[in-house]
Amino acid sequence: MDSYGFFGGIPPFFALFFLVVAGFIIFSIVKKGAQWNKNNNSPKLSVPAQVVTKRSHTQGGSGDSSAFTSYYTTFQVESGDRMELQLSGQEYGMLAEDDLGILTFQGTRFLSFERTK
Repeated sequence: MDSYGFFGGIPPFFALFFLVVAGFIIFSIVKKGAQWNKNNNSPKLSVPAQVVTKRSHTQGGSGDSSAFTSYYTTFQVESGDRMELQLSGQEYGMLAEDDLGILTFQGTRFLSFERTK
């Protein structure tokens, strides 16, 4: 009688594949949790900034699957440093390249952008 240990009758190759996939999923969850915690412990900052560029990234949408779009905007602050932050579709649509205003963020989390005249 053959025994494959913990995985019962599953061949070792499939067991290894399962462990690798499960490891990636766990790593991703831990990484997102750490970023969420870091953002929560970061100060909320409001700084003058300029919208440099905008981009979107669409995933899925082939066949019967639904599409999901992520929206990103790159801001440049007075020191010349640039940061790319993820925004909602509504926030993304309200911004135009070269807009000037006050950017409020916490870590890597976008909070708001108030355009100045």
